[in-house]
Amino acid sequence: MLVIVGYLVVIGAIFGGFALAGGHLAALLQPVELLMIFGGAMGAFFVGNNMVTIKSTLKDLPTVFKGSKYTKDAYMQLMSLLYELLTKVRKEGLMSIENDVEEPQDSPVFSKYPLVSSDHHVVEFITDYLRIMVSGNLNAMEIENLMDVELETHHHEAMVSSHVIAKLADGMPAFGIVAAVMGVVHTMESVGLPPAELGILIAHALVGTFLGILLAYGFVGPLASLLEQKAEESGKMLQTIKVTLLANLNGYAPAMAVEFGRKALSSADRPGFLELEAHVKQKR
Repeated sequence: MLVIVGYLVVIGAIFGGFALAGGHLAALLQPVELLMIFGGAMGAFFVGNNMVTIKSTLKDLPTVFKGSKYTKDAYMQLMSLLYELLTKVRKEGLMSIENDVEEPQDSPVFSKYPLVSSDHHVVEFITDYLRIMVSGNLNAMEIENLMDVELETHHHEAMVSSHVIAKLADGMPAFGIVAAVMGVVHTMESVGLPPAELGILIAHALVGTFLGILLAYGFVGPLASLLEQKAEESGKMLQTIKVTLLANLNGYAPAMAVEFGRKALSSADRPGFLELEAHVKQKR
């Protein structure tokens, strides 16, 4: 929703200001210039990326029009899930969570927390490392190193879309210049026309530069920033899981391990100590 509001503000400020200054909005309506800018940018997008990156970017783009799914409620559910699993391990042993780990979709524990169980990456991250803990083949330091490698890989993959869109935005002013140059070429080949008509052709050519810069910094560039923020949010939940599980592996009780995980959250999403404690006990 904020994306649409932001776009409306950009359009209102730029085109409204132009109209207030006495400009004619119809002069800015140049579909041919838009065709050259968007066509060139999309062509470069397909040339410069492999199919995996293209599919990932096209899949991620619609998410910019949706709110974040990594809300305070989601983090509260995550903390409660981890607390319940670790408490079960503490009371009944590691083998007690084997069925929960192997078939999380059928687990009565995971089913209590829909905001977590609906996220495939989060569930997979939890179950993978709980499975390693059940096997007992790795110590805390080795598991931490393995987690760091996976988190780095996840971060790299999550940032691909934002990098691609950022590069696309960087290239759009150049395509605007290309469109402007083409307009100038057309103007020069029409030099025999009356001055009034030549002025219109030059104005059309300049619109190409204007549209390229406007699209880059007013529309496409901000999407790259938003996609980057969403990638950081997805990594924060995995980071919280990592801190919690490692604290438990190092001998801390489930309540204290969850407190370690709570500290990994940003201040905007972090529940208070008493708030989380009450929520966890309520869920149990």
